[in-house]
Amino acid sequence: MFAVHLMAFYFSKLKEDQIKKVDRFLYHMRLSDDTLLDIMRRFRAEMEKGLAKDTNPTAAVKMLPTFVRAIPDGSENGEFLSLDLGGSKFRVLKVQVAEEGKRHVQMESQFYPTPNEIIRGNGTEVPGSCLNTVADCLADFMKTKDLKHKKLPLGLTFSFPCRQTKLEEGVLLSWTKKFKARGVQDTDVVSRLTKAMRRHKDMDVDILALVNDTVGTMMTCAYDDPYCEVGVIIGTGTNACYMEDMSNIDLVEGDEGRMCINTEWGAFGDDGALEDIRTEFDRELDLGSLNPGKQMFEKMISGLYLGELVRLILLKMAKAGLLFGGEKSSALHTKGKIETWHVAAMEKYKEGLANTREILVDLGLEPSEADCIAVQHVCTIVSFRSANLCAAALAAILTRLRENKKVERLRTTVGVDGTLYKIHPQYPKRLHKVVRKLVPSCDVRFLLSESGSTKGAAMVTAVASRVKAQRKQIDKVLALFRLTQEQLVDVQAKMRAELEYGLKKKSHGLATVRMLPTYVCGLPDGTEKGKFLALDLGGTNFRVLLVKIRSGRRSVRMYNKIFAIPLEIMQGTGEELFDHIVQCIADFLDYMGLKGVSLPLGFTFSFPCRQTSIDKGTLIGWTKGFKATDCEGEDVVDMLREAIKRRNEFDLDIVAVVNDTVGTMMTCGYEDPNCEIGLIAGTGSNMCYMEDMRNIEMVEGDEGKMCINTEWGGFGDNGCIDDIRTRYDTEVDEGSLNPGKQRYEKMTSGMYLGEIVRQILIDLTKQGLLFRGQISERLRTRGIFETKFLSQIESDRLALLQVRTILQQLGLDSTCEDSIVVKEVCGAVSRRAAQLCGAGLAAIVEKRREDQGLEHLRITVGVDGTLYKLHPHFSRILQETVKELAPRCDVTFMLSEDGSGKGAALITAVAKRLQQAQKEN
Repeated sequence: MFAVHLMAFYFSKLKEDQIKKVDRFLYHMRLSDDTLLDIMRRFRAEMEKGLAKDTNPTAAVKMLPTFVRAIPDGSENGEFLSLDLGGSKFRVLKVQVAEEGKRHVQMESQFYPTPNEIIRGNGTEVPGSCLNTVADCLADFMKTKDLKHKKLPLGLTFSFPCRQTKLEEGVLLSWTKKFKARGVQDTDVVSRLTKAMRRHKDMDVDILALVNDTVGTMMTCAYDDPYCEVGVIIGTGTNACYMEDMSNIDLVEGDEGRMCINTEWGAFGDDGALEDIRTEFDRELDLGSLNPGKQMFEKMISGLYLGELVRLILLKMAKAGLLFGGEKSSALHTKGKIETWHVAAMEKYKEGLANTREILVDLGLEPSEADCIAVQHVCTIVSFRSANLCAAALAAILTRLRENKKVERLRTTVGVDGTLYKIHPQYPKRLHKVVRKLVPSCDVRFLLSESGSTKGAAMVTAVASRVKAQRKQIDKVLALFRLTQEQLVDVQAKMRAELEYGLKKKSHGLATVRMLPTYVCGLPDGTEKGKFLALDLGGTNFRVLLVKIRSGRRSVRMYNKIFAIPLEIMQGTGEELFDHIVQCIADFLDYMGLKGVSLPLGFTFSFPCRQTSIDKGTLIGWTKGFKATDCEGEDVVDMLREAIKRRNEFDLDIVAVVNDTVGTMMTCGYEDPNCEIGLIAGTGSNMCYMEDMRNIEMVEGDEGKMCINTEWGGFGDNGCIDDIRTRYDTEVDEGSLNPGKQRYEKMTSGMYLGEIVRQILIDLTKQGLLFRGQISERLRTRGIFETKFLSQIESDRLALLQVRTILQQLGLDSTCEDSIVVKEVCGAVSRRAAQLCGAGLAAIVEKRREDQGLEHLRITVGVDGTLYKLHPHFSRILQETVKELAPRCDVTFMLSEDGSGKGAALITAVAKRLQQAQKEN
């Protein structure tokens, strides 16, 4: 027993001594945590350099866009071919992806030897050249599998650095992994292979995607785990890819969505960035390689080089007398005699020392027990350094992903493939441990890829096929909202005809565009002055204002208070509605200390009214969700006066009832005398303008002008624009409070745009094109998708991550691709709304130009409304449309400041001024 203990002690001491000896000799290969964190920071800097357009040409880490924009979502199905070219053998696969989201893949494959011409030959030769041989093998596979009668998409895994401008193209930048075929570099590999395949007339194959083996690995793992957004290869070569935000990729146009970036991290350090951690052995290995000065990081990590690094270290230690008693065999002097599988075998837990002895003996050496322990430890240091360096670069990628997502903790999966990772007994454990230590804020799962590179190419092709098919269906829907120039000109002409129709006495009562006289016959001239009350009713809130106007300096001061109108009041009785309004007025007068003071009042009533004078307005019909009974057909001014009498607390001089559109025009007219049009583009949509009295047949007199409230929201109620209405517009109309009415408004106003978007999203989801086919209960709720969401989602400053947050509020678990589609839908709906608005406005300005007999008209449009003010693109598109359709009109757009409140007071002030002038005359 004592002898056993003595032997164990002796062996332990021997092992300790040998480890210390090797540690001293390879001191510079041991990397501290601080060094790894520093390498991590350096790699982050290299990534950013590679992503930026200005610095990419000089970046060592090229950060190549792959044009892979989506990962599998489980809906992929069909048959695909895959070709994997990148090693001593290449592989052809037929991949059958199961339908109905079962995530099941069946594969049949055949290996073929990689043509010698690819490794050493001339790729420019005619039949018999490298890619011709690949095409021949593909034809043989298809014949063997009885596939020649089928048209199949193919994914090509090409495991060398390529510059891509689209998914199905790849220009070879340089060979790696000892490949040296001449004449292929700087050419498009896909075009060359396609040309080679055309020699086989009976083969109908379409190359849809060219991918790197790293991308293939990520896609294979992403099919099984949707959290997978990083792929790493640690094998003969080494590389990594990950999903980057498009907004960070300067090399590709567009900011929407994400794209897989092939880092080509093997070249990290080619610019000298790792010179301080490279050893004499790294330098010697590099000088003896096929590509000296290139792929520095790869030469410190990958399986192609680890065995050679170990050989160079052992040779140097033997020369120094530290191993084998100073003896060296010819095999130890021979490059390539120690391979990575040797290193893996020597590091095995139990049989490692026995394996080490066997390998060293095969090299013609006579190792002692101490030599075997030392050599095993050399292997450990070399492979551990490899895992450490790989972990530092991977940690940099994970940190970037976390920061892109703006989350405190990142949950993600890394797909891994490669012989070194697979066969080395300790490598995975070491890599995982170091990664988790370097990025404690990331919860990382490592998933080993199965048939990664080849199956992955098929998955990329399957995703590309799915996206292509889905894109076609989505574009078909979006096309319904794209108006041609011809259609816009037609809308302009029809609006013009309806305007004329509404001005005629005979047809006025039948017109869908009401063309209501407002009896506002003048614009402010700057002499208006005094105190005025203004009421503003046009939505779910009601305002009471005190407006003080000072003449000369065109100065207006306002004081106001906002009161809510509950739904039960909006849809109750007319008496209840006007009693509520008077209650709000009383509260305001108390608040301002004006009880008992009789002030002139302007009443902004933003609903269609037929007026016979400026202080009389008969409600034609409710809009915007109001449904109060016993109001339609009644004079709203009389109803307000009666409510004031019922309360019997105060009296008011109601001078004018006005529409908010007219108020907007008057507000801007106070600042700009050229303003003769008012436009509201908000919850509702309407327009007014100053018309020549001679054209208004419903009102007596031919002198001067009068403001006409067009009430253009009803345009199309006679079916004249049915040709551009969609099934979604019909759904929104039929589900509204006033089906068949206000059709133009329902295509252009803020109250309805969100609902149109909701209907489209439901349809696309039912077709399986969004949200994995799952409709949330909230999305089923009418009105839940508010128009403010359109403005937020379409904001240029809003990242897709924030779009996803908005959709999550609606119970929608969206992918990045879903968010892009939602943004496109919002854009299509709002763009059409702005164009239709622009076409209607163009009809007005052209009418005014022609009525005045002008070659060129200069006119100002006063505009108000949340859609115009808050939507990021609505105003621009509207203005562009007017310019295109009315090129001889110079239209200035002026944003109104409180048209419905200030405007009502100004109309009242103008009316008082005109009344005073009439008295004096």
